[in-house]
Amino acid sequence: MSKTSKVMVTLVRWTGWPLLLIVPLFLFTGYAITGRYGLGVVLAENEALTLHRLLHLPLIFFFLAHSIPAVYVSMMRWGWIKP
Repeated sequence: MSKTSKVMVTLVRWTGWPLLLIVPLFLFTGYAITGRYGLGVVLAENEALTLHRLLHLPLIFFFLAHSIPAVYVSMMRWGWIKP
């Protein structure tokens, strides 16, 4: 495994943990905004909307930082890209 591959795999592993927290929080605030499943009681609509808007940039950043290296390493593993 090349040094680049090791860095990519490490990046995939480290960015997966923040995504594990951000994605459920993003869904939770989205449902709290609409009041579905009783989540409007837990968090007010304005607070949920504010948190939801704050999560857009971290979600996009961590998603791209996680998925691009993961696809690259997968394509190398499948033989589509030469190491």
